Amino acid sequence: MDDVLKSSGLSIGDLAERTGVAPATLRMWETRHGFPAPVRRESGHRRYAESDVEAVREVVRRREEGVRLDRAISQAVDRARVAAAPTPESVFATLRSHHPHLQPQRLTKATLLALSWAIEDEFCARAERATVFGSFQDARFYAPAAPRWEELARVSRAAFALASGGPDPRAAHVHHVPLAEDSPLRREWTVVCDSVDLPAVLAAWELPGQDDVPDRERLFEAVWAVDPPAVRDAARVLARVAADAGVDEARPVLFELADEPARHAADLATVSMLFNRVVAYVDRFGRS
Repeated sequence: MDDVLKSSGLSIGDLAERTGVAPATLRMWETRHGFPAPVRRESGHRRYAESDVEAVREVVRRREEGVRLDRAISQAVDRARVAAAPTPESVFATLRSHHPHLQPQRLTKATLLALSWAIEDEFCARAERATVFGSFQDARFYAPAAPRWEELARVSRAAFALASGGPDPRAAHVHHVPLAEDSPLRREWTVVCDSVDLPAVLAAWELPGQDDVPDRERLFEAVWAVDPPAVRDAARVLARVAADAGVDEARPVLFELADEPARHAADLATVSMLFNRVVAYVDRFGRS
C-alpha cells in the first residue's frame, strides 16, 4: 500500500510484463483467491504495489516446484507479510533484543578488522552463493575495503555495502546503500554472510566520546555469531534498510529472507576453519 501511495502504482499490464503472468490469469487469481489484491482507482482501474511483483513471481516459482496454486498463493502471501513487517534499523539492537545469549564484548577497531577479514576471507574461500552485507558508517571507511568487497560480490548471490555518502564510482558488483543522517547504522559496524554452510554475523556499535582516540584504538561494543536465526535477523534488518533506500536489488532478497533459515548447527570443521582465521588475523593485527 505504501508503494501505491508514493507513486501511481503498477497497472495490471505492468505487473503481467514484469512477472510473465498474463492479465487474464492475474484477474482469475484475484477472483478465486483474492490475490494479488490491487488498489482500485476511482476509474476502476487496478493499481498494484511494487511488492506484488515479487509475490507473484514467488507463486510462479512455487507452482514450478509442483505446489498447488492455493497453497502457493498462501505461502507467497505469508512470505510477503513477513518481508513487509517493519524492522528496527539497528542490527546490534535487534541481535541483543532477539538473541540475549549473545554476550557483547568491548573491542578495538583493530580487532574488529581482524574479525571482519576472517569472516569475509573464509566466505570468499568457500565461494558460496550467499547474500552478504556490510555497514561501514561513513563512505571514507568503505573506500579501503572496496577491492575486498568487489571480490566478495563476485562469489556471492548479492552484496550490499551501507554507508553515508554516494556510491563508490569504482564499484561494479556491490550494491551501495546510502544511509540517512539519522540512521542508527551510521554508528554501527556490521558484516553479515547469510549462507547455509557458514552463516556468520558480526555487529558492533561505536562507544561515544572518542573524538581524541586514535582511529585503530576506537572502542566498539560487539557481538558475533554463527547461529542461523541470528544471522537471518541481521540480514533482514539490512535488506529492509536497502529496500527502503530505493535499492531495487534488495527487494527480491528481502522477500527471500522472509523464510526461516534451516535450523541446523554449522559444521564443526567449518567453524574451526573460521576460528583459525580469526586467531591468525587477531595475532597479525596485534603485532602490526
